[in-house]
Amino acid sequence: MKKNNIKEKLLETTLRLISVKGYLGATTREIAHQAGVSELTLFRNFGSKEKLFEAMLRRYTFLPKLMKLLSDLNQISYNKSLEIIGMRFFETLQENKSLVKIMFSEINFYPEKVRSIYNKLIQDLVQTLADHFGKFQEEGIIRQFSAEIAARAFLGMVFFYFRTEEMIEECTISKQKLKKTINEFVRIFVQGTLKNECSK
Repeated sequence: MKKNNIKEKLLETTLRLISVKGYLGATTREIAHQAGVSELTLFRNFGSKEKLFEAMLRRYTFLPKLMKLLSDLNQISYNKSLEIIGMRFFETLQENKSLVKIMFSEINFYPEKVRSIYNKLIQDLVQTLADHFGKFQEEGIIRQFSAEIAARAFLGMVFFYFRTEEMIEECTISKQKLKKTINEFVRIFVQGTLKNECSK
C-alpha cells in the first residue's frame, strides 16, 4: 500500500471509529488493525494519537471545505456567499453527525493537549470566515465591526440550529427546510451588517 493510501486509510478508519467510540474509546491499536496496518506504521505516519486526531479533524471537518468554498466565491455577492456557506456548514455537520455528537458529549474529559487541538481548529475556522467578512469590509459593502465576532455569531447560529434539531430533537432536516431556514438566518444577519446606504 502506498504511503498516501496508508494515511488516507488511517484517517478514514479514525473517523469511523471515533464516530462510534469517541476519542477516548478508540485506541491506536484498534485503528491500525482495522486500517490493515501495524500500530508502528500508524505512529510512523502520524507520530501520536493526538496528531492523528488533528489530521482527521482537518481532513473531514468544515475547515477545508470552507477554504475551498471561499476561493470559489470571489465573484459572488455577500448574501449569496453566506447562504452557500451556511448550507455547506450544516450539511457537513449532518454528514459527521455521529462524530459531532460523541465529541460534544466527551470533550470535557479530553486531555488538555486534545482540547487545544480542537480549540485551534475552531479558531482557524472562525478566522477563515472572519477574513471573508474583512474582504467585504475593505470593499465598503458591510460596515466596520469585529469580523471575528461576526464569524462566531454566524457559525454559532447554524451550529445551534443543527444541535437543537438534529442532536436534541433527533430530526433529520430536509433540504427544502434547511434552505428556507438558512436563507432566513442570512437575511437577519445581513440586515445587521450591511452599510446603511447599501440596505436602502
